[in-house]
Amino acid sequence: MIAVNLLLAAFSAMPVEEQVVFRSGASGYHTFRIPSVLVTPKGTLLAFAEGRKNSVDDHGDIDLVLRRSFDGGKTWQPLQVVWDDGPNTCGNPCAVVDRTTGTIWLLMTHNLGGATESRIEAGTAQGSRTVWVASSRDDGQTWSKPREITAQVKKADWTWYATGPGIGIQTRRGRLVIPCDHKARPGRRFFSHVIYSDDHGETWHIGGIVGPQCNECQIAELSDGRLLLNIRSYRGTGQRLIAFSEDGGKSFSEPVEDAVLIEPVCQASLIRYDPLPRSLLFSNPASTKREKMTVRLSIDDGRTWNHARILHDGPSAYSCLAVLADGSIGCLFEKGEKSPYETITWARFPLEWLRQP
Repeated sequence: MIAVNLLLAAFSAMPVEEQVVFRSGASGYHTFRIPSVLVTPKGTLLAFAEGRKNSVDDHGDIDLVLRRSFDGGKTWQPLQVVWDDGPNTCGNPCAVVDRTTGTIWLLMTHNLGGATESRIEAGTAQGSRTVWVASSRDDGQTWSKPREITAQVKKADWTWYATGPGIGIQTRRGRLVIPCDHKARPGRRFFSHVIYSDDHGETWHIGGIVGPQCNECQIAELSDGRLLLNIRSYRGTGQRLIAFSEDGGKSFSEPVEDAVLIEPVCQASLIRYDPLPRSLLFSNPASTKREKMTVRLSIDDGRTWNHARILHDGPSAYSCLAVLADGSIGCLFEKGEKSPYETITWARFPLEWLRQP
């Protein structure tokens, strides 16, 4: 027992390993934003982001880019461009793996480069926000041509639309579920929703809708089969919202606040930690502004958050969590010293680091 305790103590003392995956100003891009990371069935890490050509803005010439790692994030392959539509906006990556077929699905959104979010909301933009899907069957090395699915997953009165960003899930019954958000007329109303596929990504359907004043979200399946939706809130309380589904995402309960999960109105990440029963991981800038990137652990399906540690005390914003084959945890997040958008950094650490007091 003494030897085991000494081993655990040594493991918990391991430092967090960090690697910059995307650095703003590199590879011909002004800024990289909106991280998404997925572990493939072969153990490869796929790190997606938006490569913003000319500015930090959410519109304009934006490509969907990717870097892969074959060694758990210690080294990264050269940048790949998954989708480049000239001067237009290709972004909001949200990836999921189909365990049955091995196919990696990547959900994305698109708009013309000159169409700002406010103009799309107002209906004054040329075109609107559309929804697309691409797939890879070779571990992310190559990707299919993006296929538009807007007609399947967007209602006529919806204006702005975002897939993820982050990752989707496949439930134990095999359903693929992608968390999304949208705005709807009349007015400027914010909603979260999910889309799902029961035929391995061939067709997609609108699932449950949660709102108002609900925005970017992430989803996880709980130990009892329910789905937990964790939501960016515009209700002015500085707390995340949560909602539950008992029918695989076709409908959700009314959202309620999680008083522990404070936020500055920002995207966050939520995933299951399968090595421990009933365990979830959560990350976000736990502050009233975009700073203090914090990772939390729950061992009771999100009822309480038993452990929390700060990864980066300074400026930070969007994030995406992953669990590697050895049980270690990775977080791909926006990190900087003066601005959150200086880098997208990969941090890897053992569970025991997170469980330290």
